[in-house]
Amino acid sequence: MARGTVDAAYAMLAGEGYIVMRGQAGTIVSPELRDAAALDDVATFPARSSSRPSGRAEPLLLQMGLPAIDLFPRKLWTHVIAREARRSSASDMMYPDPAGFEPLRQAIAAYLASSRGIACDCRQVLVTNGFQGGLDLALRILLRRGDRAWIEDPCFPPVRTALELARAGLVAVPIDSEGMRVGEGIRQARRARLAVVTPSHQSPLGVSLSLPRRMELLRWANQADGYVIEDDYDSEFRFVGRPLPALKSLDRGQRVIYSGTFSKTLFPGLRLGYLVVPDRLLDSFIEVSAGRSNGLNPFAQRVVAGFMAEGHFARHLKRMRKLYAARRAALAAALTAEFGERIRIELQPGGMHLLLRFMGRTQDARLAQLARADGFGAEPLSSRSLRHDCGQGLLVGFTNAAEADAPAIARRLRRAIEPVAERRARTD
Repeated sequence: MARGTVDAAYAMLAGEGYIVMRGQAGTIVSPELRDAAALDDVATFPARSSSRPSGRAEPLLLQMGLPAIDLFPRKLWTHVIAREARRSSASDMMYPDPAGFEPLRQAIAAYLASSRGIACDCRQVLVTNGFQGGLDLALRILLRRGDRAWIEDPCFPPVRTALELARAGLVAVPIDSEGMRVGEGIRQARRARLAVVTPSHQSPLGVSLSLPRRMELLRWANQADGYVIEDDYDSEFRFVGRPLPALKSLDRGQRVIYSGTFSKTLFPGLRLGYLVVPDRLLDSFIEVSAGRSNGLNPFAQRVVAGFMAEGHFARHLKRMRKLYAARRAALAAALTAEFGERIRIELQPGGMHLLLRFMGRTQDARLAQLARADGFGAEPLSSRSLRHDCGQGLLVGFTNAAEADAPAIARRLRRAIEPVAERRARTD
């Protein structure tokens, strides 16, 4: 190796504080690194906590709401990024369109027409800062302080938080095997301003809203001059038959605001979602969006647009559907083998998580606490309830659990929670 290369390497190490040059005494590793390493050890093994950590480099075991990070096509994604970077021009450095990058909106409209049965013009598609950004935008436009809003019970916690921050009056509508009990919502608040629903795969119970109730919900919205926000968060992943058409596909009165996201189909770090907005509200949505952020990162939108236009997105979804079906089956079988009759797994036709019901009077909050202490991302079902008891259970994701790892993961979960689960089962 050339002397100049070695001198340059040592100079870089010294400049970054890794080594200390002592002249004739020689060059040594910096003593300060020992203290830094001790701090790193503490950071690597944090104190156990009942709250879910944020900002982790790796997903928790069985963590909810994440796609298969381990099998994302990073090489292909990087290729699209590099190509879009080479194509960039001065115009790409200007303020972006507050409604979103037009080719991406066109790609989303085409995708929704073919996969979700939604016939819309790309003008009606607004790119948002994930689902929560789109929900916040819709609530700012549709709600005034004190307006009543239907919310599913049990619910997706961020929806509850957003409605509470908007000062809405929450109307908790119970869920049964056919989804939201629309008649109960009408009985409680016929003149509510809006309803937030997950009709394709209810979060968290996983049931689908039946066709009669879909029609009843749309009739209510038309008669009450209200709106329905359809959160279609993971409808792409259905393992029995074809994906159900979206509620929006039945919307003749333009009362449904459709919300989708790339967090489940690509990865959550993108922070990109989208809304399909009725024509009568479109100007208001664009105006408020422009006033709040004046558009989102245009480069990320260009990359996603290219990824979709070249067919990579559709192929990725097809691959993930097959993968998730196999991973779900493997984890369900492994959990059944470990827990036996002490567990009942509620398998729905689709989705990205499992609902585990444990026999006896086991408190799911305690089970979730034990599981989290051992590195699991399990969540208690009871915490999703507002006013109606939905029972006890653990919500676990399966998308990042490889088939080969399923038996070991199930065994580890059993060991983490069995001190409580087994004792309760024996008592009962």
